[in-house]
Amino acid sequence: MTELFTTSGVRLRRRIERPGSLSWLLLPGGPGLGSESMFELADILDVPGSIWMVDLPRDGSNLHPPVASPAAFDAWPGVLVEAAKELPQPVFVGHSTGGMYLLSVPELESHLVGMALVSSAPDAGWRRPFFEMTKQKPLPGVEAAAKVYEAEKTAEALRELTIESAPWNFLPSSLEVGREVLRRLPYCVAAVDWSDQHFDDTYIAQWWPRSQPTLIVSGAEDQVVTQTLWERDEYQTPNVVRRTIADAAHFPWLENPQAVRSAFRELADRIEVPVARVR
Repeated sequence: MTELFTTSGVRLRRRIERPGSLSWLLLPGGPGLGSESMFELADILDVPGSIWMVDLPRDGSNLHPPVASPAAFDAWPGVLVEAAKELPQPVFVGHSTGGMYLLSVPELESHLVGMALVSSAPDAGWRRPFFEMTKQKPLPGVEAAAKVYEAEKTAEALRELTIESAPWNFLPSSLEVGREVLRRLPYCVAAVDWSDQHFDDTYIAQWWPRSQPTLIVSGAEDQVVTQTLWERDEYQTPNVVRRTIADAAHFPWLENPQAVRSAFRELADRIEVPVARVR
């Protein structure tokens, strides 16, 4: 893959190139999972332009970018502006926490031509329902793996903890595929700790696109991030399309790729046609 680094060490890797001027920037959730978690999404999309995998400095497998300082986390997530400025006609796609990072950087608005928020949320209000769900549907493997992880926070222990949590993230029919995806990912403990200490619990969206075509998309069976927070009036703007994917959970592109592909094709069409004409 063609690889670029911004001045602060954000890594951009081009996975797919097609005719068209749009640049699709895929930012993973987690944090700590790496953009490898979105490879399958990139591969099923049928949109014009190039598709880039984005990793913040010292996240995922971008542990030693050539230009990032030891204090790289201090610039999180504001350095995403650098990624948007690096490529023409950028459309940012954020999965879960990745989407939340996008909405915490208001400077992005003037640089994006579109945005997609996948299984994401506008504030930290998603956390309480998630923790209630985990109590109602406990997983013995998660409890055991969590004890190992707390005793020694290693990437491998984090991997095992995440794999054990797969039944919360995937439908039974896709559980084994989901585990295989989680098993092959890079894991970064430092990124998880930073987000836990500085972002996750206090997150509130700092901006909302006023004109850029925006897609809110999620699996109908998502148990991780409740989608009810999007029902507030401030998110019902004419430039926004919301699509709920049937027979899918927190990684909807793995379980219903055709419906996800269709939703993104619709977003691409709206970007290429002035929003005023599709209201």
